[in-house]
Amino acid sequence: MGKKTDHIAPHIEDFIKEQHIFFVGTAATEGRVNISPKGTDSFRVINKNKIVWLNLTGSGNETAAHLLQNNRMTIMFCAFEGKPLILRLYGNATIFHPRDDAFQNYSDLFPDAIGSRQIIEMDVDLVQTSCGFGVPFMDFKAERPTLDQWATQKGPEGIAQYWIDKNTKSIDGFETEIIK
Repeated sequence: MGKKTDHIAPHIEDFIKEQHIFFVGTAATEGRVNISPKGTDSFRVINKNKIVWLNLTGSGNETAAHLLQNNRMTIMFCAFEGKPLILRLYGNATIFHPRDDAFQNYSDLFPDAIGSRQIIEMDVDLVQTSCGFGVPFMDFKAERPTLDQWATQKGPEGIAQYWIDKNTKSIDGFETEIIK
C-alpha cells in the first residue's frame, strides 16, 4: 500500500512525467484552504528534492497569497490510466514572478505562454505514495486550448490589467504581490 521516502526516486519521476494533471494544496495562516488543479506542460522535477511548476494566469491567485504567509505546499498526482497510484509531494515553496531572476532562470524549462505569472519552486521533504484503488479510470483526450486562447486574445497588456483587476488579492483578501 503506502510508502514514504524523503526524495523523488527515478520511478516516481517517470510517473510524474506521464501525468496530465496535478493538484496543488496551500493554506494561509487563517482563511480558506485552497486546492487547485493544474494541467498543461507545467511541471518539472529539478532533482530528487526540488520541483518547479509554472503557474498560469487564472481567475484567482490563492497559491501566491498563501505562500507569502505560509510556505507549506502539497502536490498530488493520481493515476487515471494504468496501474493505480496516488502520489503526494510535501515541502516548502517559494514563489517567483517574471520580475525575479529565478523566474527567468526557470522559464526556459517551459513552453512560452503569454499568461505565465509565477514559477513556484518547492523543496520536497516527503514523498508519499498510496494505493489509488478508488481512483476511477479516465481517458485523456487532449489539453484544453481555452486558457491559451484567452491569454493570446488578451495579449500582454490585457494580462497585466487582468492581474491588477483580478489577481492582486486572494478570496480572503490577502495580498499576492503579483504587482509590485
